[in-house]
Amino acid sequence: MKHTISILVENRPGVLARIAAMFSARDYNIDSLSVAETTDSTVSRITCTAVGDDLEIEQIMKQLRKLIDVIRVVNFTTSNGDFITREMVLIKVNARARERAEIMRTADIFRAKIVDASRENLTLEVTGDEKKIDAILELLMPFGILEIARTGQVALSRGAKRLMDRHPESKKSRRSRIWTTRSAGENPGKGIGNRWMGDRRKDRS
Repeated sequence: MKHTISILVENRPGVLARIAAMFSARDYNIDSLSVAETTDSTVSRITCTAVGDDLEIEQIMKQLRKLIDVIRVVNFTTSNGDFITREMVLIKVNARARERAEIMRTADIFRAKIVDASRENLTLEVTGDEKKIDAILELLMPFGILEIARTGQVALSRGAKRLMDRHPESKKSRRSRIWTTRSAGENPGKGIGNRWMGDRRKDRS
């Protein structure tokens, strides 16, 4: 089964490499990957798809949640609730004069945009779910596809559900303190995070 997984992470160097390593360590390939900042520039959203057994994917997700930079992980495929997926593809296809009209009709059916044209080829931009993308690629194959570039899937829950169910700042602040504590070395008592927790305990006493 193909799983669509969405991950909120701290926008730090090396985070993507550590997440990819979780999949490769269990011999799973990431089929598609999309990463970008959210409305908060310190938080990025990663959407990836992978084919695998439900239990194995769940084990990977458990390991991902242990990473210091990971804020939240959701498997849209196995979670309860509908979700929307989209991806964009650029397709450069042979378009000789006698075939150009048919290619343009195909593009119109799929609501594709012609974003570049020359005497010998056309470049189409198509947005939709995976089935739509695969369908137009199949129809354009006989004309001769010269090159494609796919963004990979992005996904959102339908309705009022959000991946971040509370303000990101509270989660980030906590993780920032943990990061500072670990950065202090083998003795976490020297870290700012532990001093902060000590101050909280004093306040309660």
